[in-house]
Amino acid sequence: MSESPEESPRHITPGSQASFGTYRETPVSFVRRGTRLQGRRQQAWEAHSDKFVVDVPRHVADTSVHPDYTFDAEAEFGRKAPLIVEVGSGLGEAVCHAAEENPDKDFLAVEVYTPGLANTLIRISQRGLSNVRVVQANAPEVLESMLPAGSVSELWVFFPDPWHKARHHKRRLIQPAFAKVAAKALEKGGLWRIATDWSNYAIHVRDVLSGSTEFENVHEGERKGPDSPLTQVWESGVEAMVGGAPVKEGRAPVSTQHTGPSLGVDDVGGWAPRFEGRARTSFENKAHEAGRMIFDLTYRRL
Repeated sequence: MSESPEESPRHITPGSQASFGTYRETPVSFVRRGTRLQGRRQQAWEAHSDKFVVDVPRHVADTSVHPDYTFDAEAEFGRKAPLIVEVGSGLGEAVCHAAEENPDKDFLAVEVYTPGLANTLIRISQRGLSNVRVVQANAPEVLESMLPAGSVSELWVFFPDPWHKARHHKRRLIQPAFAKVAAKALEKGGLWRIATDWSNYAIHVRDVLSGSTEFENVHEGERKGPDSPLTQVWESGVEAMVGGAPVKEGRAPVSTQHTGPSLGVDDVGGWAPRFEGRARTSFENKAHEAGRMIFDLTYRRL
């Protein structure tokens, strides 16, 4: 019986995560899904990838970024403008909406899911956008080496995979190590906007960044006690009743059973109001339809 990648000895190099699920001995936050393109997605890739997909030199794996490569935003966009980076851009709904609403800013969408990138290309083409580029890459590598230090105006991480099970928490994207590379890429005073629809992950993010000396919570102490969405979720028990899908009429809701303990009242707070610049995507709509609440957090690079 052959050894699995997790059992066999190996030398981990930056970029080998596609083969072994790790980046520098650390589990990555994503699971590679299908990369096959068909129909409109294939047509969009063939027509627009040369212009809008950043051609990244790889290092071992197809989602890696060679550590010697540096992204030159001014050369790529043909101008000098604030750069906003969205990690986990999905189907491109949020980034393309924002780019259309903010033509004076440039946007880089970071995603590992090829069909999602192709969907983003479709939206770029349909809206005639020139201020969006997409890159298929592992986000920590993008922030650590691909982007010049202090080159990012805002970093967006909206609805990252919550990795509910306790044994999978190490795979959550936002960890102390990720906060360090985020701080490196962001300019001083730059904003990191985060949103999640799961209280357990919201607490995790708040705990991680409260321990960082490189960020401050823009809304420190706000919306606590009865005004806290966390308190409201605990009181309602909604997360114990609903899972990842909308509750359909005539069917009982299904729980993930990985919602974390209820502490009764959230005396810490720190929750931001909903970021008006975030389009309400199909993913967020599913969260609302399932009855879950949205947690927004905003941090400033010191």
